[in-house]
Amino acid sequence: MPARQATSLPDIKPQTPVGALDRNAWSQRDEQFTADDVAPLVGMSITFIRKVVGHRGPLSVSDVLLLLDQDAYSETFLRRSQVLDFLTQSTPDSATDSEIEVETHTLVSGSVTDVLDRLAPASVQCVVTSTPYWGMRIYDDSTLVTWADGETCAYGHEQTPEGFVRHTVQILWQLRRALTPDASVWWNLMDSYNTRTQIRGNAIEALLAMQGKDGRKWNEHEARRHSAGHSYLKDGEQCMIPARVAERASRIGYHVRSVITWAKQSSLPEPQNSRVSRGLEYVLHLAPKRTPKFDKSAYRRIQPALGGRSIGYESDKLSDVWVLPTSSGGNGHGAQFPVALPGRCIALSTDPGDVVLDPFVGSGNAGVAARALDRKFIGIDVSPKYLATAEEKISAVPGSGFEAAATERPVDNAHQDLPMTGVD
Repeated sequence: MPARQATSLPDIKPQTPVGALDRNAWSQRDEQFTADDVAPLVGMSITFIRKVVGHRGPLSVSDVLLLLDQDAYSETFLRRSQVLDFLTQSTPDSATDSEIEVETHTLVSGSVTDVLDRLAPASVQCVVTSTPYWGMRIYDDSTLVTWADGETCAYGHEQTPEGFVRHTVQILWQLRRALTPDASVWWNLMDSYNTRTQIRGNAIEALLAMQGKDGRKWNEHEARRHSAGHSYLKDGEQCMIPARVAERASRIGYHVRSVITWAKQSSLPEPQNSRVSRGLEYVLHLAPKRTPKFDKSAYRRIQPALGGRSIGYESDKLSDVWVLPTSSGGNGHGAQFPVALPGRCIALSTDPGDVVLDPFVGSGNAGVAARALDRKFIGIDVSPKYLATAEEKISAVPGSGFEAAATERPVDNAHQDLPMTGVD
């Protein structure tokens, strides 16, 4: 899946492509496949696949066609018409780049779809990340990626929300090989609305526009999102992206442990008269098995700045509603999460010395939290600018033994910053 730097980002026009499975083209084929290879493509458990096909052996083309005709079939990271093409395509040569090694922290430049294959199998204990959101931001050094579904675009600039969901699930599928059996994946994401809007570099630009201080005309913006052409979404309708990602993650084999609501202590105003304003984002807690490593006591033990209980906002019981501050979005990055969010995720699901991965490292807050908690860290990003900022921030964190200091409870953690939530 080669990637290249984008010279410009096209407008997003959510026009759903028309396509269908050509059964006649496959009726005479005789290839066979393993159930393990087929399951994440048809969105079914292996047990259910065996129930449908009626045997435990390799799956034929006719077996796969039968699965694609089931009421239980659901798209994961390929369209229905592409499943058999994907199964029968030739396997690309193994990557020649060396396996990524980490002693304290390692930052890697490149597209996530390329770099993930360089991670050692079963080496990552925790993934914590805040990915680009669909159609909401222009990022430095955006990179065009050719995805498994055939679309070529920068992540977050897909032509439909379904495309964004497919590409997110493709990344989660690639991650599975690198996860330890009791690993956790903490995936922070936000929903979008199918609206006609300019796509800006950060929330400051959005705020200035709401205040009437952005004098640019519609056609003068670098990229725009339209709302017409989708197969069913109407103008102004919420896309339900987090729920779709969670369901498809389950279909490719993850256990959805929780869908956490991150209730922000502050958020941008939304100039909407026909719906409520949003003050939250979501964190999906995914795991390869039902019982991942989990240290619930960290919620009370770690200081609030690194994800411990937010005094005055959260109860003594750790629930699926987290009240954490937003980030200032400084250091040139238009959308980042606060150190407390990855800190909490890391503290709950790792031990000192475990490897933490952020595949969209941005300005490096996840790496700061990992180093402060004595975990090893791998960060991936396409932007040399962001990687340089992340390296400076992570390198400034004290080394081994800092977790003891991180458990000291301050009087309060009331603070923060200018919110960076995107507006739709």
